[in-house]
Amino acid sequence: QVQLVESGGGSVQAGGSLRVSCAASGFGYVTWGWFRQAPGKEREGIAAIYTFAETTYYGDSVKGRFTISLDNSKRTLYLQMNSLKPEDTAIYYCATAPVAVSYPLRDGEYKSWGRGTQVTVSS
Repeated sequence: QVQLVESGGGSVQAGGSLRVSCAASGFGYVTWGWFRQAPGKEREGIAAIYTFAETTYYGDSVKGRFTISLDNSKRTLYLQMNSLKPEDTAIYYCATAPVAVSYPLRDGEYKSWGRGTQVTVSS
């Protein structure tokens, strides 16, 4: 069974940067994703990557500002967030799936989830 623990969230001013991490234990992760949920909004898929490939996927709202990366040796997923905006304020979750999912930005594709880490961007 996979367990995921996010870290690295915090508060930053608009235009700043943060990096969040997701450490995994257990086995069975082929697809990794980052999602976020702001108060009163639906959960949004923002970035995804496959363990076996360098192909990455990004949501339109973060494309060009966020970078997803994976350190297989450490079983740790990262999300580097640059040029942060107040609308990036949300709880950020990582998730994994035991297969290569067809729609990596859809939350229904994922099996295991972390508890999330808060990111707050002030104007």
